[in-house]
Amino acid sequence: MIRRAAMNALAFPDRFVWGAATAAYQVEGGARAGGRGLSIWDMLCAKEGAIHGGHDAEVSSDHYHRWAEDVALFRQLGLTGYRFSLSWPRILPAGTGQLNAAGLAFYDRLVDELLAANITPYVTLFHWDLPLDLYHRGGWLNRDVASWFGEFTEHCVRKLGDRVETWITLNEPQVFVGHGHYDGRHAPGLRYSLAEMLRCGHNALLAHGRGVQAIRAATPRPARVGFAPMGFPKIPASDSAEDLAAAREMMYAVAAPNHWNLTWWADPVILGQYPEDGWRLFGRDVPQLRDGDLELISAPTDFLGLNIYQGAHIRRGASGKAEVVPTPQGFPLSAFNWPITPDALYWGPKLAYERYGKPIFITENGLSTRDWPSLDERVHDPQRVDFLTRHLRELHRAIAEGVPVEGYFHWSALDNFEWADGYKERFGLIYVDYASGRRIPKDSYHWYARIIVSRGRAALEPSAAHAHQLSFEAEHAAVLRSVRR
Repeated sequence: MIRRAAMNALAFPDRFVWGAATAAYQVEGGARAGGRGLSIWDMLCAKEGAIHGGHDAEVSSDHYHRWAEDVALFRQLGLTGYRFSLSWPRILPAGTGQLNAAGLAFYDRLVDELLAANITPYVTLFHWDLPLDLYHRGGWLNRDVASWFGEFTEHCVRKLGDRVETWITLNEPQVFVGHGHYDGRHAPGLRYSLAEMLRCGHNALLAHGRGVQAIRAATPRPARVGFAPMGFPKIPASDSAEDLAAAREMMYAVAAPNHWNLTWWADPVILGQYPEDGWRLFGRDVPQLRDGDLELISAPTDFLGLNIYQGAHIRRGASGKAEVVPTPQGFPLSAFNWPITPDALYWGPKLAYERYGKPIFITENGLSTRDWPSLDERVHDPQRVDFLTRHLRELHRAIAEGVPVEGYFHWSALDNFEWADGYKERFGLIYVDYASGRRIPKDSYHWYARIIVSRGRAALEPSAAHAHQLSFEAEHAAVLRSVRR
């Protein structure tokens, strides 16, 4: 009995979802195929200097044509869940009105193939590819975007809702609103005023609420609904009660006049009101509320998705205020120059659950590294193996303390188009040779497969991770010896 309890302590829950994620614009390609319309990202890719290296997503990972091959790789990996998004302009080329049956048929086939592989589909409705025609009608600055999104959602749910149980309305509203409409880095590349950016954000939250309503009305079976903001975890710099309180304060705060926080976006959705500190900070720039807005935005949801890549360490400063601890010189960084902070996957879910009380999915977590095929034709990515192991250990710690984390989706399943950074960054478990379309499962793919089949034990037992790394080294050494001969 004691041994069984000890074994269970070194595993994730039985029904835990082991997943990976992608987004339509980043992997599909097929930009001119099957009646797809243009999106704001097609517009930005055509702008000189907007995308690293002049890259575009016309072909990308070519998932539109290689979806069956990809699902076979996902099945071999052992995924129990696959999170992907639906391309709004592929389904409604003009954003509203005429439905493109071929576009919906693509996702119809994909869902069937996933289910045949015993992989549960987790569908994101909006992952940043707003139809270009809707941008020309005002885009997120136009309140009508909520109705447009509701129409799109209804089409998707009526077609796929007999097989899809879990829906995510919006992915990272902080990013597509802020990067797209405030600092201009992402599509549509605008530099709006703070007031206009906040208005776009409010309209995005209205769209979320309208999407929730459309899912509830159109689904032919019970459905679970949530959304997936950036988590922005704050990590106590020490074990002291003062630093813990400071981290909690800062994670829940709207501390600067920008989009980089959690609560301005999640409080209206889950708590039914904007946070008071944000309302005071933004002052006359706050969006104008109409009767019923907050009721629509807070239409009941079932879970909270959190996209977490890094966290910030926080301490109680000498002045008594919470402050960010500067990153030390030489601190570990990803290829994207993001700090490596595994305990973000403990503190992020823990503090988010304290505030919102919702079951949680880690809807994105991953690492960009500089990957390429080695002499043995394999892709060795030990940093990603280490990243995955460390982060899952911290996530398990949160679960063991009672945080209801229901699943983990690694970003990403495939190398893909990384928005304004083009193909410079590689996040995938599967390497993509963009010239040929060839797929090569990386070492991290095989390591994640071991984690999944062991219900997480392979990541939680130190000897298992060490033995796996030694196997990489032994295999690689054998190959190098043969090459030298």
